[in-house]
Amino acid sequence: MSHHMNSSMSTMHPPEHHQSVAAPGHGHGSDMMMMAMTFYFSYENVPLLFSGLTINTPGEMAGAFVAVFFLAMFYEGLKIARECLLRKSQVSIRYNSMPVPGPNGTILMETHKTVGQQMLSFPHLLQTVLHIIQVVVSYFLMLIFMTYNGYLCIAVAAGAGTGYFFFSWKKAVVVDITEHCH
Repeated sequence: MSHHMNSSMSTMHPPEHHQSVAAPGHGHGSDMMMMAMTFYFSYENVPLLFSGLTINTPGEMAGAFVAVFFLAMFYEGLKIARECLLRKSQVSIRYNSMPVPGPNGTILMETHKTVGQQMLSFPHLLQTVLHIIQVVVSYFLMLIFMTYNGYLCIAVAAGAGTGYFFFSWKKAVVVDITEHCH
């Protein structure tokens, strides 16, 4: 991939697909960069996460597609791996029973299961590190999708779907309220 940006991005897409964005602290002169605001399919002058990482050839786009596809698969696998590790590391299980009023003045016992984990334990520290990695990867995937490049968007969606297919088949059906990317 090219390690420099072409200052003339107007050859990439028709002008109606861009919104001018000036870098902070710079005037509206030649330092202006065009940002796609609609989906487009191109392999020329496509920025990928970092300013010096630009796709300029079909081969580079194919390589980026494969890398993004596997990054999205990794994200789905990481979510499932964290869930499995969490289930294995739950160390204290407590059952609490409490009386609750039942029908016709009877008293029923309701039991609650409380599962805990120690804060300063290796499993919790590992979960913390994996959570940080998961958040960073999810934001990378979001930023890649926000390039509006159709090829890269397809790579994110196809990789996430493939990762879900391969990694989630033995997962219990539970809604994850801590999900960051959906």
